[in-house]
Amino acid sequence: MLPRNGKLLRVFIGENDRHEGMPLFEWIVRRAREQGLAGATVLRGPLGFGAKSRLHTAKILRLSEDLPVIIEIVDSRAKIDGLMPHIDEMVQDGLVTLERVEVIKYRANQNDT
Repeated sequence: MLPRNGKLLRVFIGENDRHEGMPLFEWIVRRAREQGLAGATVLRGPLGFGAKSRLHTAKILRLSEDLPVIIEIVDSRAKIDGLMPHIDEMVQDGLVTLERVEVIKYRANQNDT
């Protein structure tokens, strides 16, 4: 059960960041799932820059130039805290934020098989 007052963890990285041979964003989502967090979403941005002020952009002739990726995870503070040591260890370049959220609705269709 997801608490009404939860936490939103956002991890801002590049899509080319890797860990153990897989994209870091995929590794983070898989770790969150293994630890029983409520869910995670990966968002790919068409444009952005980070601490080094290097512009990352999608161009017509190129599929990507290490585009920005944001992983969003909402759950209780305790579950987010359990994931944080892994995030701290794996995110070498990036930004990690945590904020309070009010969960309005979280449910799965009970008829799905």
